[in-house]
Amino acid sequence: MPRASSHFVCLPCRASFKKEADYSRVRVDNCPQCGGQLLNAGSALAVPKRRDRAAWRALSAVLLAGLRFRQGCCGGPGYRPRTPREVRERLTHATGTGNPVHEALACPDPTHADVRRQAGQGAYAPRPSATRRVPVRGR
Repeated sequence: MPRASSHFVCLPCRASFKKEADYSRVRVDNCPQCGGQLLNAGSALAVPKRRDRAAWRALSAVLLAGLRFRQGCCGGPGYRPRTPREVRERLTHATGTGNPVHEALACPDPTHADVRRQAGQGAYAPRPSATRRVPVRGR
């Protein structure tokens, strides 16, 4: 049986490498491009394209807050923000309410009072489609 592999990410280079996760020793991996330290992002990371700078800014905020993309038993890694706007909303909510940053970033709805209740929904759960109302004419 093959060993589980994880994504190791270099944030300045916007590069991702899949390597075997070895938790038996403390592992320091270096980026082959810049020589910087690689962060273990977990096995369930959907790596954004290199040219998508906004997604990489959001990913760096999530990883530097201590969140990882580990596969859970049922719902995946849980919610993770994908845009800088979502990160800003959750950070302002965290400073206003006093919630820890890692809990606010893992919450799908920043105004929700119980952060842990919806954390297992999955980052890739289908979002409800927006319905537009057609204006009624001539009433």
